[in-house]
Amino acid sequence: MTNQTRIAMVAGETSGDLLAGRLLSGLRPQLPDALMHGIGGPHMMEHGFVSDYPMEKLSVRGIFEVLMHYREISGIRKQLSQSLLAERPDVFIGVDAPDFNLDLEIQLKQAGIPTMHYISPSIWAWRGGRIKKIAQAVSHMLVVFPFEEEIYRKAGIPATYVGHPLAQVIEMEPDMAAARDALGIAQDATVVAMLPGSRISEIKYNTEAFIATAKILCARDPQLQIVVPMVGEKQRSYYINLVVAAKLDGVPVLLVNGQSHTVIAAANVVLVASGTASLEVALFKKPMVIAYKMMEASWQILKHMGYQPWIGLPNILAEEFLVPEFLQSAATPEAMAQALWQQLTDLPLQTRLKQRFTDMHHALLRDTASISAQAVLNVIASSK
Repeated sequence: MTNQTRIAMVAGETSGDLLAGRLLSGLRPQLPDALMHGIGGPHMMEHGFVSDYPMEKLSVRGIFEVLMHYREISGIRKQLSQSLLAERPDVFIGVDAPDFNLDLEIQLKQAGIPTMHYISPSIWAWRGGRIKKIAQAVSHMLVVFPFEEEIYRKAGIPATYVGHPLAQVIEMEPDMAAARDALGIAQDATVVAMLPGSRISEIKYNTEAFIATAKILCARDPQLQIVVPMVGEKQRSYYINLVVAAKLDGVPVLLVNGQSHTVIAAANVVLVASGTASLEVALFKKPMVIAYKMMEASWQILKHMGYQPWIGLPNILAEEFLVPEFLQSAATPEAMAQALWQQLTDLPLQTRLKQRFTDMHHALLRDTASISAQAVLNVIASSK
């Protein structure tokens, strides 16, 4: 029997892969010979992680969209569970993707395998009852916002605040000039970045409204430069098809492959789909408008589950509407264009936002890779 340390992990989408990659950057030097496998993406693979299934299989969002892929996703979880129960890794780390990972973690924890979960589900925002399920599933929770640690400790779940990895990745003073040079954008251009989302489902529901917003803005100022990053070729092709179908292909847009951080750094203002990307924009200290659209049936269910008036992470952290939010039917091109125009032209507002986002950045800045890696090592050691 080998004494090789075995770590199993599951990340379900691009943002989870990025988070897990940061964790592994701290853990791999401590465990150079460990076998690390499960489901993950390129950032994890940089540290010798082996993905047993394509991560894209799990990158589905929205209640009804998930139901459409339920059989395939459920089959992957069953196969993975069986193999991990046979293997008995030293620890399992579920990275985000709570709908997939929590059920898997329950099975593993009940079998005596230590389980960790990296990034708390937003129990403070909606579906707070999930903390009971989390207590069944998770031996130790790694949290990325300061207020979350106390929530878990009160529920009897060990937790470690590790800071937000993005606060380390993004410079405190982003270099707009270098970003514009990298993208071939003039230094004196007025740049509006639009981030409709990385998932196909997000692109499906957000694209038409976002580009119609760009059309209104360009009518106000024909010199505006609209820039849209796309996470992959599949997303890019789908996006272009949607724009053509909506007869909005006359709107001048610079489509960029990847490089979302460079695009945000180059921007004067950002229209961003709700989610981790809105926090990225805040850490780049950019004025923004947050918007989100989804399948109407999913929206009708989700809108009754919220505990807070905000959906965007910068607003949740600020505990106020620091930046505008437009959701579902309120996300009209006219409303979003007007809000973006104000963000572009109100200089005192830009100054206030930059200071608030700088304070937010400092609050989230910790040595995430080292702290999270040490927490994993502690869990492994305590289970020996």
